[in-house]
Amino acid sequence: MSSKTETKKETIDFYATEYYKNRELSWIDFNYRVLGEAKDKTIPLFERLKFLSITASNLDEFFMIRVASLRDMVHAGYTKPDIAGLTPKQQLEKISEKTHELVKAQYSIYNRSFLPLLKQNGLEIITEFEKLNKEQEAFVNRYFTKEIYPVLTPMAVDSSRPFPLIRNKTLNICALLKDKKNEENYDFATVQVPAVLPRFIEVPASKDATTSLILLEQIIEKYIDKLFLNYEVVCAYPYRIMRNADLSIDEDEAADLLIEIQKQLKKRQWGEVIRLEVEADIDKRLLTVLKQELKVKEHDIFKIKGPLDLTFFMKMYGLDGYDHLKVPKYIPQPVPALNHEEDIFTQIRRGDIFLHHPYETFDPVVDFVRQASKDPNVLAIKQTLYRVSSNSPIIASLAEAAENGKQVSVLVELKARFDEENNILWALKLEQAGCHVIYGLRGLKTHSKITLVVRREEDGIRRYVHLGTGNYNDSTAKLYTDTGILTCSNPIGEDATAVFNMLSGYSEPESWNKLALAPYWLRDKFYELIKRETEHAKAGRKAVIKAKMNSLCDKGIIAALYEASHAGVKIDLIIRGICCLRTGIPDVSNNITVRSIVGNFLEHARIFYFYNDGEEEIYMASADWMPRNLDKRVEILFPVEDKKLMKEALQILDIQLADTLKAHIMQKDGSYAKIDKRGKKALCAQDYFCEQAVKAAKNTEKARKKEDMKRLFEPM
Repeated sequence: MSSKTETKKETIDFYATEYYKNRELSWIDFNYRVLGEAKDKTIPLFERLKFLSITASNLDEFFMIRVASLRDMVHAGYTKPDIAGLTPKQQLEKISEKTHELVKAQYSIYNRSFLPLLKQNGLEIITEFEKLNKEQEAFVNRYFTKEIYPVLTPMAVDSSRPFPLIRNKTLNICALLKDKKNEENYDFATVQVPAVLPRFIEVPASKDATTSLILLEQIIEKYIDKLFLNYEVVCAYPYRIMRNADLSIDEDEAADLLIEIQKQLKKRQWGEVIRLEVEADIDKRLLTVLKQELKVKEHDIFKIKGPLDLTFFMKMYGLDGYDHLKVPKYIPQPVPALNHEEDIFTQIRRGDIFLHHPYETFDPVVDFVRQASKDPNVLAIKQTLYRVSSNSPIIASLAEAAENGKQVSVLVELKARFDEENNILWALKLEQAGCHVIYGLRGLKTHSKITLVVRREEDGIRRYVHLGTGNYNDSTAKLYTDTGILTCSNPIGEDATAVFNMLSGYSEPESWNKLALAPYWLRDKFYELIKRETEHAKAGRKAVIKAKMNSLCDKGIIAALYEASHAGVKIDLIIRGICCLRTGIPDVSNNITVRSIVGNFLEHARIFYFYNDGEEEIYMASADWMPRNLDKRVEILFPVEDKKLMKEALQILDIQLADTLKAHIMQKDGSYAKIDKRGKKALCAQDYFCEQAVKAAKNTEKARKKEDMKRLFEPM
């Protein structure tokens, strides 16, 4: 009996393409899950608007980077199939089909659901200019004359005026003009809708509405004839393009990376057009001109029944008077292990501190750097920065530290996508303040999140370290779920010093204490941890892996998980976005579950748990299980060793695995479905963590007040 079974086991090819899902199609599935939140009638209406806006923003970035990259491969004649066996050309064909379906679904929700529901709640979006009443039309006329007309730049196209540069992601209006002197002559013209003006304008409310809004492009379209006085405007329609924004930088040839990236950023406006959005009923003559001049093929044209660029809903969310249609704003709570009475270094010395954002405030991370910048005993601060906010208090503290004479070294990752320009400005500001600024390692992105503070104390030099899964961005820390630790562990401090020495001077130590780094040995570390569980399962012992991340698309890791599942390891994965692994494959992945949680906060933390025959181990990291994270970026995996902190990290995994409201479970066919809640306790993991953080903060405050009262009445 066993010999036949063993033979069968040995012949399984865990790398077979049918066991894998295409990365890009998996991403589109994720965007459908976000769209599912926009459809969910149990969610307040303005929150649903936000989710629709997010799907539009996501789709823009997907085209500018992922579709653009595949297009480049096709142009270069690259035909190697991906892990699912699809060539770049085949992927583009499937992507085109699925994204057209996705856009139809977006606008179906907008037209059939959102417009009527908004009107029911007193908010009217005027879809046709003709529906304006006399008062509204008079208001719009004045608004156009005073606010819009002076900003517009009409651009006609004829033999003396070539087709202008249409900028990436801008909203434009094209018009067909007839010369009043020569009625047989038709010309094309275009006007950019100014991004400096609000996208929606509030007009006097209609009798059956509390608020009435009209979109900026509708006003320009109506009065466009005022820009072309010698012509008759036959028709006018909005359009929008997406260009290839995937930067191509040869770092070996770049004498100065900062200058080279500045050059490449300008080229983004000239990239190949990969997507054209037009109104569904656009005049064929106008569409022909756009196709020819922008060199767009039919399958790259999206004919839309509604306003182009639905990201304006994110700004509409800020309208006053509609709080009843929103989820009450959550305020991040204080970290229970910290107080304001002692400096942060004294508190870290008492024991490692676990941070869970945005349920707990990001302030301790900001304070860690701020206090270090002012503390006379601090000698040096070293930090990696991938994405920071536009008015970053951390940048201000680093600059102040340098001005205070401390040794400040900062790695600013200039290649952080769509933050390149922002990061260039910060890098120059830090240099001017006297910081030593590194622009990243050649050929690699530095994606790790680490801060090292070196402090002189009575018993000698001590190193304090912050390690996290998220960026040093105080703004997104209110929206992204992330975890981190503050520690003064000597082994981690030594490793942190080695990390920065490696980043600034290419010196790599022979051995490391606690941290595992990509692209050097992080991949092997994960293989080793998965293999260990596999061996335990083969020996008949309990074996469990629980992991949470943003994306899983590394073939080697997936094959290792398949082998572990085949051996009997129970594997539960929480993966927000891309997942190229398939569940439910007999003898391959029937011990694996995959769930995606899409909620009010963006799930961003990376946590990895291994049962290890009862000697449980938990790690957190800046890295996902993706080839780019394991092979092409500087990433850090760090252990959580304090028993109390391990329990907190494991609880995050266990609560999310018990979520019955926001979890989408991967099915055997690769699709996702929400949990059937019948007979199950309703649990939203994100709400649970909010409630727990509020409860913990109240208990901590109560305990402190009790302690204060006790001290007050103690005999002198």
